[in-house]
Amino acid sequence: STEPAWSTEPTSRNENHEPHSRRCDLENWITTWVLLIITLVGLAGNAVVLWVLGFRMHRNAFSVYILNLAAADFLYLCCNTVRALTKLFDVFSSIPLILASVGMFSYFTGLSMLSAISTERCLSALWPIWYRCHRPRHMSAVVCALLWALSLFLSTLKFLICYFLDEIGDHSVSPIFDFIVSSCLMVLFVILCGSSLALLTRFLCGYGRMRMTRLYLTILLTMLVFLVCGLPWGIYWFLLFWFIEVDIVLPCYFVAVSIMLSSVNSSANPLIYFFIGYIRQQRQGRRQTLKMVVQRALQDTPE
Repeated sequence: STEPAWSTEPTSRNENHEPHSRRCDLENWITTWVLLIITLVGLAGNAVVLWVLGFRMHRNAFSVYILNLAAADFLYLCCNTVRALTKLFDVFSSIPLILASVGMFSYFTGLSMLSAISTERCLSALWPIWYRCHRPRHMSAVVCALLWALSLFLSTLKFLICYFLDEIGDHSVSPIFDFIVSSCLMVLFVILCGSSLALLTRFLCGYGRMRMTRLYLTILLTMLVFLVCGLPWGIYWFLLFWFIEVDIVLPCYFVAVSIMLSSVNSSANPLIYFFIGYIRQQRQGRRQTLKMVVQRALQDTPE
């Protein structure tokens, strides 16, 4: 069975080479401190988004997705904060399996939410009349609940397989389950990339180009940040299944950097909302509350 790097330590390509090993330790120590700083900042930002969307704003179809995405990001950053602390202060010899499962659960949920957001807004942009006529009223809440349930099912099953079956020496089920998880990741990546590309094309090409709204700008920036920062961690997970010796081939700091980048992705989303909601408003001279800024970032009408 191949384990995600959540529960393992990055290995160098030549452990017998002492200077190289020390350099890897230093690089991983630096990236872990950077990871801790990023996660703490991200936790504060996502906590603000959860508070504003959960208690200060009237939720609409799209803000439900953003609320659930912020919850998934918050949980993922909590896992990475604990991970950084355990590595820096040697609390455990390796990352506990339950933490690895929660990390997988939150990452998978966040990716699923992004894919759902991108797909739904792509349908809205390409076929607006059909979308308005056929979209169920409570579709956002139902989709989010199903995605949370699916992610919880997969991560719980992974935990049970690793904890019970592998403990008794039965490794026959793990490869099958790893294949299912890696396949689901790739399907979500393809959906996210395809729908984002179609959405971008709708705004930039053709005679019937749509006018960019703050909502679509928020979506496109969020997708771009994920493809740059969040995707490497998922690709590593996929490679870990197909190529068991991937840790030997990749640089010793790749795992730590990919986890750090995925935390940047989760931490950047609140900053995107605040930035999109704040631009062009600073000249009005009015005090902008967080509620007003977030509302403006989700505004779906051209200015």
